[in-house]
Amino acid sequence: MSMTSGQHTSLDNPAVVPQKLPRLEAGDRLDQPTFHARYEAMPSGTRAELIEGYVHMPSPTRPQHGATHIEVVRWMLPFQEASPGVTLCIDTTFIMGKEYEVQPDVAGVLAADLGGQVHLEEYFYGAPELSVEVALTTESYDLHSKLRVYEVSGVLEYVVVALWQSEVFWFVNRHGKLERLAPGADGILRSEVFPGLWLDPLALLARDFRRVLEVARLGVASPEHQAWLERLKAVKAIHDKQKGSR
Repeated sequence: MSMTSGQHTSLDNPAVVPQKLPRLEAGDRLDQPTFHARYEAMPSGTRAELIEGYVHMPSPTRPQHGATHIEVVRWMLPFQEASPGVTLCIDTTFIMGKEYEVQPDVAGVLAADLGGQVHLEEYFYGAPELSVEVALTTESYDLHSKLRVYEVSGVLEYVVVALWQSEVFWFVNRHGKLERLAPGADGILRSEVFPGLWLDPLALLARDFRRVLEVARLGVASPEHQAWLERLKAVKAIHDKQKGSR
């Protein structure tokens, strides 16, 4: 790092000691930059989020949560593989304003040149198109405080796999309000933001993963998924043309 005249490091002058940042504590009231600086200084493996200006630190992960987390990722992988420009992120930081910095269990992000709403610097800035949380000890938090945060921040779809209640809640952002998505007559939940992302919620909760994957593959083979891919190609062509004319 370059130094301007008059600047000194602690190595240049032993009397100058870098200030140690305070530890993050659950319930701290912080702005996002302060939270982020303290978070980066915490020991590896620490998990924390900034929700409405307050620090939340989840309890240790139980086996049921961890196993379901893996199954959620496996459910979404066929869609990512069949959808160029869609990226799945696990436990990834999204900075969504002065009071919000979150780490969804899984997030689905659409590339910016396809109309996606986040931009990447060192971290993601903005709200992911889809956020998924596995809730065991955090159901009230995920279905209330975090729901409000995702709503005001512009998350387009939000899925909560609520293990205590044995229920999957899928919300869709309609006119700035996250409203619960109803399953089809066949019991299948079908994404409106990512056409072709289908879920059999009862199969997921019953850990019938053969059925979960069967429905996921039907989704990516559906006409609506193919039509969506064609629309994305058109969006990218317009983006590339505009970029080339600059």
